[in-house]
Amino acid sequence: MNKKEIEYKILELKDEYIQLQHNLEKLEYVKGNILPLEKRLTAVEEELTSLNQMLRKI
Repeated sequence: MNKKEIEYKILELKDEYIQLQHNLEKLEYVKGNILPLEKRLTAVEEELTSLNQMLRKI
């Protein structure tokens, strides 16, 4: 991946993260099953960490 691709992917993941947080808040309010969203949030955080490390090395 080049720098622009990494930056674009980071932006996409940040957008997804915000949406997931919003959905998580809604599910908590109605006492829904939040486990899948929590797992995806964790995965997005890990991917963002990885991409930011890649970006620093470029």
